[in-house]
Amino acid sequence: MNGAESLVHTLLANKVDVCFTNPGTSEMHFVAALDHIPGMRSVLVLQEGVATGAADGYFRMKGKPASTLLHLGPGLANGLSNLHNAKKAGSGVVNIIGEHASTHIELDAPLTSDIEGIARPVSHWVHTSKSVETVGMDAAQAVQAAMVAPGQITSLILPSDTAWNEGGVAHGAIDLPEPAPFDESQLEHAVDALSGPETLLLLGGNALTTRNLETAGRIAAKTGCKLLSEWSNARLERGAGRVFIGRVPYPIDIALEVLKPFKRIVLIGARAPIGFFAYPDKPAILTREGAEIITLAAENTDLTEALTALCKATDAISTPPAHVVKAALPERPTGTVNLDNLATLIARAIPEDAIIVDESVTSGRAFSPATKAAPKHTWLNNCGGSIGYGMPAAIGAAIACPDRKVMCLTGDGSAMYTVQSLWTMARENLDITVMIFANRSYQILRGELTNVGVGNPGPRAIDMLSLDRPALDWVQMSRSMGVEATCVSDCDALEAALDDALTSSGPYLIEVML
Repeated sequence: MNGAESLVHTLLANKVDVCFTNPGTSEMHFVAALDHIPGMRSVLVLQEGVATGAADGYFRMKGKPASTLLHLGPGLANGLSNLHNAKKAGSGVVNIIGEHASTHIELDAPLTSDIEGIARPVSHWVHTSKSVETVGMDAAQAVQAAMVAPGQITSLILPSDTAWNEGGVAHGAIDLPEPAPFDESQLEHAVDALSGPETLLLLGGNALTTRNLETAGRIAAKTGCKLLSEWSNARLERGAGRVFIGRVPYPIDIALEVLKPFKRIVLIGARAPIGFFAYPDKPAILTREGAEIITLAAENTDLTEALTALCKATDAISTPPAHVVKAALPERPTGTVNLDNLATLIARAIPEDAIIVDESVTSGRAFSPATKAAPKHTWLNNCGGSIGYGMPAAIGAAIACPDRKVMCLTGDGSAMYTVQSLWTMARENLDITVMIFANRSYQILRGELTNVGVGNPGPRAIDMLSLDRPALDWVQMSRSMGVEATCVSDCDALEAALDDALTSSGPYLIEVML
């Protein structure tokens, strides 16, 4: 057994059975091992940001890590943006990064780089295998570290001679870590704080499962506290029959107004609210001055246990949950598509148990209230703010849950960052409906010009934020990569396109002109 074979056997023994790959010469022995060792699904991508983003989406839906196969330091560098997003989302990812043979590094060949230095800012655990005998153990430890709650990024660097040399030793299943206990010393304090509308219970991470939201709904019904989640959530269960939870708004002024009433805020899996960016003459801390912040459970702790304990301590166990949504569909709109009726049409189209991957940015701020009474579904947000996450994450979600429809909602500017995703969707025949909101600009940045105090931008500034010279043709791009596509601008056409896409299998792209 060589080192690459011991690596594959160890990953499979630890239930890592999907690999998003973009290999090069240094990874060929790993490719060969994947070829003749059964059990690993290898998914080829055309750009490393697609691989790392897909691994993020996979973990969010499957609850266990996938692996990526990346080519040396530059290949890893191409995937950093979506590793940043995955790290912020608390996703577990096992990166396998090829390296030159140990005898070759000293020659400073063109692709030589400081791979550990590149990996460290976006990784919780970084290690380079030193010999063929340790590759299996190294891989097991990488998986173990990736499963530290809520999920961690691990980067295992594999010099090519440790992959091709004989003497590899596969490692069996390794013990997986349990979440840390929540801070029981804060429980009584949290109970005392939860008294009426001036108190907020702010949730994030795994506190947003169906079960945990129901528990939070019981606490809200019993105590009168309000419920909110963070603006960006790795995974949120929503829809008819579930407890609805609003999000802290993204715009600073609106967030300040929403949070202004709360004198006490209890955190479970969430951080105290802060602004996404700094703005002139605006606060970065969004809570009212003097607000008391009580952290009952950090994101790496057992959030289910924390909510259950809080529910018992507030005597809410038998209380029916508040904010349970009744099924309802908005009226069918007509006319030209705009941001309001776009939200309505999406709400009407969401299938039961769908997975919604949301990177809509400016186009999507009306989606949450409009879709709250749609059939039950799962909603994934971009937690790191680096655009180009949506289509790769949809790939990972579709591979994790092949029996569920996936809808990817993304702007045209964001989608161009990882447009190669379409090719992998076609190659794997994934059941993904991609909606491209084509406003032909980086619309969010036009608003940010105002937010930072640029009140009257000139034509050169506007031109730097425009995508219409030349205009992007998403139908042509999509079809060139094997994904059927259509372009719509009115409600009737969009409704028909969504029906076609969601009643068929395989990928489909809808360009929505706004």
